Amino acid sequence: MKFIGIDLGWTSGASGLCCLNWSDGQLQLLELNRKQATADILNWINDWTAATEPAIIAVDAPTLIPNATGMRLPDKLSHRYFHRYHGGCYPANRQRPFAQRTIEFGLSLEARGFIHAPQITPKTLGRYQIEVFPHPAIVHLFGLNRILKYKKGKLAERQGELLKLYHLIRDVLPSLEPKLDGIDGLNGSFSERFTGVTLKALEDKLDSLICAYIAAYWWYWGIERNWVLGDVNTGYIIVPAPVVST
Repeated sequence: MKFIGIDLGWTSGASGLCCLNWSDGQLQLLELNRKQATADILNWINDWTAATEPAIIAVDAPTLIPNATGMRLPDKLSHRYFHRYHGGCYPANRQRPFAQRTIEFGLSLEARGFIHAPQITPKTLGRYQIEVFPHPAIVHLFGLNRILKYKKGKLAERQGELLKLYHLIRDVLPSLEPKLDGIDGLNGSFSERFTGVTLKALEDKLDSLICAYIAAYWWYWGIERNWVLGDVNTGYIIVPAPVVST
């Protein structure tokens, strides 16, 4: 079973891409990448998921937008539950400049057999797609009292917050179920001299890794340890439930 994370560039920006594989009772990182054109992203997905191969694709973008104006139900719920963590999502409607690209991306996945899965039977093989949002997932998976603010602010501050995310991924995800095998090879990325461009590239990749892990967590646990904000008619976002220490 493959788990694909897509930190989709909502308009014309590059997208972070991650592929995890479930093997021998744990997740293994196969690739972190970054592509810009939608065709290149879809070709990358085709390369990692053969036509009938089971996989879940988790997309950080609103691929279902039924409302012409205002906010979708999942957007409202994200603000209700995650406002105090600074983690409400950006509102989506069909008037937004990104809407056509994100909706068409979801339809392209459907054409490849990836059905929307706001409901799932855990550990059932299939081809699914879900919408996810890394910020609240990071809060819940890692027990934080606010989001990690690596997207805005001074370069050094953003780098520091992104380094925190890397350490949490490396140190905590191997202790959860499903376990993610180590990603120590990324540590060297933080020793380089960052520019805004190089930091954004690493941010996109780590966001896509979180997306892929959410896909695996949803497949492994289903509703037992995940929240579903919305449904297939309103749009939805899958968020891991708060992790309880044992």
